[in-house]
Amino acid sequence: MWEIPAALAFDLGASSGRALIGRLTVEADGRRKLEVSELHRFPNYAVQVGRHLHWDILRLLHEIKISIRKTFREGYQPATFGIDSWGVDFGLLDADGELLGNPYHYRDPQTEGLIEEVNGLIGSEALYRQSGLQFMPFNTLYQLLAMKKAGSPKLQIADTLLLTPDLLMYLLTGVRVCEFSMATTTQLFHPVDRAWNTGLMEQLGIPPHLFLKPVLPGHSVGPLAPEVCRELGVPAVTGVAVGSHDTESAVAAIPAEAGPFAYLVCGTWSLLGTEMDSPLLTPEAMELQFSNEGGVGGTYQLLKNIMGLWLLQECKREWEEAGNEIGYPQLVAAAEAAEPFRSLVNPDDPRFYGPGGMTDKIRAVCRETAQPEPRNEGDFVRCILESLALRYRQALDQAERLTGYSFERLHMVGGGIQNRLLCRFTANALGRPVWAGPVEASAIGNLLVQFIAQGLCTDLNDARRLSAASFPVEVYDPPEDASEWEDEYERFCRAWR
Repeated sequence: MWEIPAALAFDLGASSGRALIGRLTVEADGRRKLEVSELHRFPNYAVQVGRHLHWDILRLLHEIKISIRKTFREGYQPATFGIDSWGVDFGLLDADGELLGNPYHYRDPQTEGLIEEVNGLIGSEALYRQSGLQFMPFNTLYQLLAMKKAGSPKLQIADTLLLTPDLLMYLLTGVRVCEFSMATTTQLFHPVDRAWNTGLMEQLGIPPHLFLKPVLPGHSVGPLAPEVCRELGVPAVTGVAVGSHDTESAVAAIPAEAGPFAYLVCGTWSLLGTEMDSPLLTPEAMELQFSNEGGVGGTYQLLKNIMGLWLLQECKREWEEAGNEIGYPQLVAAAEAAEPFRSLVNPDDPRFYGPGGMTDKIRAVCRETAQPEPRNEGDFVRCILESLALRYRQALDQAERLTGYSFERLHMVGGGIQNRLLCRFTANALGRPVWAGPVEASAIGNLLVQFIAQGLCTDLNDARRLSAASFPVEVYDPPEDASEWEDEYERFCRAWR
């Protein structure tokens, strides 16, 4: 009996995690198809401890173990498993391999002011040439420097730094690796040399010995540790280092044809960019705040981080805490009925970065820019969605200017595409079609890299063809007359460059 090839993906987001099984089937006409089913979903909470915000990494490990046991109890036989997550955050191990405390959360305020301090020491252009990243306060570089400045004893006794997916993989297999795409999110990896920037580390007093030589996506890490197999009652399934940064896994799943294409990975954060063979480290790319992150197949992603649906999530949380249990469908319906373009904000305003008080922050921006303040939930949501769509247009125009490419459409993937109003607004703002899908792009890309590792897909292009054949795409066409959106885009650009 022919056994259907299968793989297990763990996709960890800032608010939840999920385990999905992927099976590679063959249709009657010989076409391959990837079937994906969700096995387990669990919350991922930030935990405030004193002055610091942390991830509960052991709870995530526990949920992953539950998922592995459930996978085999339900009769699936995956040959491999892979883990993807957000970037930048890390755990430290001592010489005995023990974890030195819970990792810090990227929204922890300990890094405030460190971008300016490092730029003053290194020079912003020099640092960009050596890292290719936007200057974002949560980058690993600033987290380590904050620990150093605080005199953290963890840095003094640490033996190894493992980024979040690599840390969880180690806790399951006992094998320490550093995956390439995650390494490029640290601002300590040199994109041209494709190696750790030990000179920069030494200049900043960050111990270079903490960092392992990166492995490329598709690297076989090793089987589940014997003690884990005994605990869960499962066979020694092999862990694979996928495109462990969730953005890169999502990009791997985009059903795009060969050649330049533009994408938007849409969720809590929005990542808009295009795939490149090599990093783009020009002064203009730095000025426009584009990052160069390593991808699957040795590629680089030239992309811009945009605050994304975090603004809406925070408003919703605020309303719920006040006793208004309003769901996303109701919020979107209220936004659709609200007055168009009543007020706009720059989604990347630094004051929106931290949690809490989001509606007051939006009101403050509106007052400062002489716009009417939102009056109700519909006004707030419409303001956020229209502002995001216009920010996407701005970032896409900038990407075309930097690369010389001309993009006919924008591929949108990720959970944010379930907000159909945002997809429609994005097509309207861009004046070109939006191709939306798949939703679970990060998990699908995770699975596709595992199938490449298993020898079931030949390369990244073959994997994307499989994605295109397996998951529907919804097309949003712009209106014939988008003059109102063009006028608002000009207003947006005058206010925020």
